[in-house]
Amino acid sequence: MFTHDTLLIGGEWTKPQANRSSPLSVVSPATEAVVGQVPDAGEGTVDAAVTAARTAFDSGRWRRLGTQKRAAVLERALDLLDARTDEIARLVTAEMGLPAVFAARKIPGAVSAARHLLHLARSLPESEVRDTPFGPTAVLREPVGVVAAIAPWNGPFNMALAKVIPALATGCTLVYKPAPETPLDAFLLAEALHEAGVEHGAFNLVTGGRETGRALVAHAGVDKVSFTGSTEAGREIARVCAGRLARVQLELGGKSAAIVLDDADPAKVGRALAAGLFANTGQTCSALSRILVPAARLDEWTDVAVATAESFVIGDPADPATTLGPLVSRAQRDRVLGYIDAGRADGATLVTGGDAPAHLPRGFYLRPAVFTRADNTMRIAREEIFGPVATVIPYRDLDEALTIADDSPYGLHGAVFTENPERATRVARTVRTGTFSVNSFTHNTHAPFGGVKQSGIGRELGPEGIDSFHELKTVNLTPETAPHFD
Repeated sequence: MFTHDTLLIGGEWTKPQANRSSPLSVVSPATEAVVGQVPDAGEGTVDAAVTAARTAFDSGRWRRLGTQKRAAVLERALDLLDARTDEIARLVTAEMGLPAVFAARKIPGAVSAARHLLHLARSLPESEVRDTPFGPTAVLREPVGVVAAIAPWNGPFNMALAKVIPALATGCTLVYKPAPETPLDAFLLAEALHEAGVEHGAFNLVTGGRETGRALVAHAGVDKVSFTGSTEAGREIARVCAGRLARVQLELGGKSAAIVLDDADPAKVGRALAAGLFANTGQTCSALSRILVPAARLDEWTDVAVATAESFVIGDPADPATTLGPLVSRAQRDRVLGYIDAGRADGATLVTGGDAPAHLPRGFYLRPAVFTRADNTMRIAREEIFGPVATVIPYRDLDEALTIADDSPYGLHGAVFTENPERATRVARTVRTGTFSVNSFTHNTHAPFGGVKQSGIGRELGPEGIDSFHELKTVNLTPETAPHFD
């Protein structure tokens, strides 16, 4: 069992305050056994962590170090993590049920993506002098301040790096809180940053549940909240931050549409559904969970979805043969089962899955489900399920398909499948969403990612993800001072 009783605060591994000494248990979704324990930080511990980050930022040592020197420290941390990717992968498999075959690729991939973020941070100028009618003017990129970074359980390590590395690279200081379901890998990240020489207090780790998160978001010492999670939680965070005009970056829910045109390649559609709907047991915010198909070929495309759903090997995520693990918790499986009941009640036809595999009596497993003969008014088409549930919806023509795709409170991802480049371009330009893919499901770690509508505010990844941790300062200069800002 992986047990931690201290948190990294102000550069020291510190026990939480005594009034919140009860540990938080981490339950394996595969066996239902406790696999780890971490502290459940309370308000006092959160205050200590934010105070440490505030002190480190206000002292100026980390932010005045300069991008190149900060990046060198962070490169050392990534080197340390690179040497432990197998260990991190095993932790992620144990705490969230990601099959080992995918964790073995995903964890090194996350480190590689973080290195690219450092490359981007190095390439962004810290200042730029412009000629204006009012004389030379410097535009400075400065760190936004103290960041509260809160990551979800469905991609704990990679999403931690996507928040922590840009924040530190730009000179911010931060308090990082992982999800209570998946906190174990965060300790290895904290150890690497600490050992690499990140300024004491620049990175602080707290663990805990909703109370810990609320205390962190509400803290007056936090300048920006970077949150990935549910739209409901995002709304609450936005309300709290609005009270003090704190910056927010929210990557929230989705109900993305896969628009299958009449000339689509079934193999490409199947591969995209495997990667972009059922992988990670459907626990992906950008999942292509609405499959829009020509009404005249509804049964044919339903068969493609069913074949994809039934192609997975469900089992122990530690087994290299497993390609689909359990849902993260009993509560999450119950939530998904509730949507399956709702789909039946609303009149959709369940053609495969939607129940627990008979050979797995323990663990939070669920066979991937496919509904057909559904319409876009049903709950299974309107609300984010966050599980392996596909909803096949027929359309009459392309205009109706585009209308259905955009008839959603969300706008995170989407895809079109066609061999016609002109139609692909039209669809990609028309659908209102933050990310879109053609003939694939692609999560591009080199490009900005985020949503519109109720899918969030702001972008992570790409140069835009780095810049999201900057504030811009305009300095109106005289000709004599301008060379000092080049």
